[in-house]
Amino acid sequence: MDNVKVALVHDWLTGRRGGEKVLEVLSELFPDASLFTLVHFPGTQIKELEQKQIITSFIQKMPFLKTKYRSYLPLYPIASELFDLQDYDLIISSSHCVAKGIIPRPDALHISYVHSPMRYAWNQYFSYFSAHRLNVFSRLLIPPIMHWLRIWDESSSQRVDHFIANSKTVAQRIRKYYGRNSDVINPPVNTDFFQPGSQTKDYYLIVSALVPYKRIDLAVEAFNRTGDILYIVGTGPDRKKLKKKARDNIHFLGKVSAEDLLRVYQQAKALIIPGEEDFGINSLEAQSCGVPVIAFGRGGATETVIPGSTGLFFRQLNVKSLMSALDKFKKLTFNKTEIRKNTIGYSRVRFKKRISSFIQEKWNDHREKNKS
Repeated sequence: MDNVKVALVHDWLTGRRGGEKVLEVLSELFPDASLFTLVHFPGTQIKELEQKQIITSFIQKMPFLKTKYRSYLPLYPIASELFDLQDYDLIISSSHCVAKGIIPRPDALHISYVHSPMRYAWNQYFSYFSAHRLNVFSRLLIPPIMHWLRIWDESSSQRVDHFIANSKTVAQRIRKYYGRNSDVINPPVNTDFFQPGSQTKDYYLIVSALVPYKRIDLAVEAFNRTGDILYIVGTGPDRKKLKKKARDNIHFLGKVSAEDLLRVYQQAKALIIPGEEDFGINSLEAQSCGVPVIAFGRGGATETVIPGSTGLFFRQLNVKSLMSALDKFKKLTFNKTEIRKNTIGYSRVRFKKRISSFIQEKWNDHREKNKS
């Protein structure tokens, strides 16, 4: 794709989760691409991304950004539309919020890799904004804001030429909320890095952002009752509230290095996924280490966990159902080698080939149409 000017657009760069791992591969495929993002916290990304010229929005200059950037959500659509992308022939957005809503040049090609349509506006609205979470003022303010965001989110989806969904679950949401079809390309798992270890210790593990829809509160309550040891890796706005509820058997490790993450995966008895995932890259990272998964049986986890072989599901989103799954898990045995086999098809190399081929095919089609 010589002489093609490419832009990458990502919602925000404040940590390194599944979306950022997709962005890393896109950056490798297009090393000269410009990188646009609403907010960037320096030092949160791998050095290859940190060394790029990162173009941020006006949100970057807002006060109390480190702790309050999520509070500027109503401004995000405007911020994304103010990115000047008129010089770019190919735009690839990596979106779980507003990145897919950028305004491309009329003759440019826009491909959007969607981690999920805006969760807090659509399928996870009540996880974030149920009545018990809101004060009187918020109950009046938030519903109309979210109504407006839904309208913008649906209308801006028409600016995308081709959608890629990270899972069948997300493809279904794209169809439901945007009325658009999408191709499914699962995100990459670094199977070369995440290898089985030789030792298993007496703890369960959660690796997650500490946000409402992840339902970490459910796991905390379950482990409060069972007394089993639980390690929780991750940060987020719910951290203080969760720590306050947790008993001494639950340990919050916060943000950890890649090497420490590998170690806690390898030594865990099982990974717990207590909420509905879009895809759940943590499920495959654990399985790549030969570690079984206990997951809520809805959403992306159902696409990656094989019941009885690589883990098991609990079917109701409540404490009793999770505790029953834990009891069942303790009576089962799992084979590390068999668990790891389930992850080979999700390797980073395979993802890179699939998405590169998809983008090249769509670019060739786009170029031919523009010639005629």
